[in-house]
Amino acid sequence: MTSISKDRWPLALWLISIALGLAAVAAVLRHVGLRHLERSAELTAVHHAHVLAATVPGLPDLLQRGRLDEHTLEQLRNLRRAGQVFRFKLFAHDGRQILVSDDLDKPAAGLAPDGAVLGDEHGERSAHVNGVVLSGGSYVVLKDGAGKKDRPPAFSEAYVPLLRDGHVMGVVEVYVDQTELKERAVVAFGTVAITVTLVFGILAGISTAHWMARLRAQRRAEERMRYLAQHDVLSGALNRTSFNEELQRAAWCAEAGGPGFAVLCVDLDRFKEVNDGLGHAAGDEVLRQVSQRLRALLRHGDHVARLGGDEFAILQSGVTGPNDVSTLAKRVVETLAAPYDFQGHPMICGGSAGAAIFGTDSERVDDLLHKADLALYRAKADGRGGFSFYEAHLDRHLHERRELAHDLRHAIESDALTLHYQPLYAADGLALNGYEALARWMHPTRGNVPPGDFIPVAEETGLIEALGRWVLRRACAEAATWPVPLTVSVNLSAAQFRNDALVRTVIDALGEARLSPERLEVEITESLLMADTERVVRALHALSALGVRIAMDDFGTGYSSLAYLWRFPFDKVKIDRAFTKGLAEDPKVNLIVRSIVSLAHSLQIRVNAEGVETESQMRALQQHGCDELQGFLLGRPLPAEALVHEHATESAPLRAQARDSLFVGLPTMPAAL
Repeated sequence: MTSISKDRWPLALWLISIALGLAAVAAVLRHVGLRHLERSAELTAVHHAHVLAATVPGLPDLLQRGRLDEHTLEQLRNLRRAGQVFRFKLFAHDGRQILVSDDLDKPAAGLAPDGAVLGDEHGERSAHVNGVVLSGGSYVVLKDGAGKKDRPPAFSEAYVPLLRDGHVMGVVEVYVDQTELKERAVVAFGTVAITVTLVFGILAGISTAHWMARLRAQRRAEERMRYLAQHDVLSGALNRTSFNEELQRAAWCAEAGGPGFAVLCVDLDRFKEVNDGLGHAAGDEVLRQVSQRLRALLRHGDHVARLGGDEFAILQSGVTGPNDVSTLAKRVVETLAAPYDFQGHPMICGGSAGAAIFGTDSERVDDLLHKADLALYRAKADGRGGFSFYEAHLDRHLHERRELAHDLRHAIESDALTLHYQPLYAADGLALNGYEALARWMHPTRGNVPPGDFIPVAEETGLIEALGRWVLRRACAEAATWPVPLTVSVNLSAAQFRNDALVRTVIDALGEARLSPERLEVEITESLLMADTERVVRALHALSALGVRIAMDDFGTGYSSLAYLWRFPFDKVKIDRAFTKGLAEDPKVNLIVRSIVSLAHSLQIRVNAEGVETESQMRALQQHGCDELQGFLLGRPLPAEALVHEHATESAPLRAQARDSLFVGLPTMPAAL
């Protein structure tokens, strides 16, 4: 027998309850109908008994002594059929049957002479009569006369005491014809039953519809919960847990002789620039579009998941060899390279991919995903928009990077890093304006770790913000020991601008070192300016309001440098070293540098030139009107204790007071931040 499904048994129970309710209503109506018939019969019988007792003078003699005269007989004959009464019987006080109205037309000899009890129902009648006499009430029995020629289809027998002067003379059994009353009652109660049934049906229908709606809503909620438990809400791709389950199923199938499969890890190349530049809403839209594009590339049996951030993974089924994987990987890279749209604005954000094949690179699911991630790391290291298979040496390289990140974290926390300072000279190459702070790391076992090695590690592992905070505090503390008005220049990362506490951090660093804000210069790159978010704008204006100077580093290497000069509060632009190197190689470079200097000066912005390594470069930059020079020709970066501070100029463009000893405090952070 088919069992009722889990979703339908409450409905079945509901319908059963409705049926039981209707049955109960029908039973109540039937009981009410029967009580109505009994009550009507009782009233008719009581009225008939009252008429008998009041209009038949010889009734006491008949009941007590069995004497029946002609006058009494005539009166009884007149009363044997009155209204609904079609028959009656008279019983003595002790229950003996005295007379039956059916026998009133018989000769007197047939009327129970000498009080003899007629009929064969003495025991039954006596019981009813004695009960009525003893209780002083009445007793009604409903009868069905169907099929009986001398009985109506529906009648009642009512036993009623015959009273005269308050004394019970006997009992009369009155037969009341209730056929018509029953028919009317059936019609009336049938109408009520139909009405009640309809009301119940309507209420049941409404309740059932409401219950079904709730059930459907519950199902949808359960389906939504299952979906959320298995998918990434933002992108619609599988989440990490569900993806691992699909990988495990694919591995079981492959081990049982099924098709092979591979895992591709996909990471976006410029997602951080989009997120920082246009905000998280743009970043979320890119992730949604990436997921849609990847799903469009998949075949039946393939799966795509978002593992976190801007990292996705693909389970490619039906893999017979590396060519299948490389074909899909190339399509992925090409698809992700197409521009993305956000509110009508195109965005460029390509992707890189790495792959590992089950059975070739690993036979363990978790290890396979790990190796695909290593292959992705190699693809990104080789350049954006690339693809790579897993190779064994990648494990060693990743292990080294992780150890380096661990040691870097410890170095920051234990104050094991140092700062070197490269001098910044006035245009004459003689007057010292200040220094640019550059982080250095002397590892206890690795020796000198170049910034080009540990800065990318800090960016990848999220340590760049802590590193930037350390550099800022140390630079301010050491600059406070230099002669006034020498300045210190510190590079800020995009990660520091993502933190609303940047301005507070600068204020704290200046306050702890008791360094005038005018002696601090912060350098930002053009990639950060592409963000142009409200947060960056507020932070730059707040820093400028403090008196901190702001410089744009690597000017001229981006796409929209000129537009930034009037949109942001810059005090200085730094011409990239590539222009300095090209001064002697290409005449066009001289025109570009001259134009940059002229434009900056027209906006009251000073110009610094980096990478000065020859006398000819310095002379060319002086001729073009650069305000400040730096490079190996003028001085290499040195630790703080090796700085001499010779030729410090009092004409350096500072707004500081004459001496730091007059430093009395810093402005409070603007309320907007």
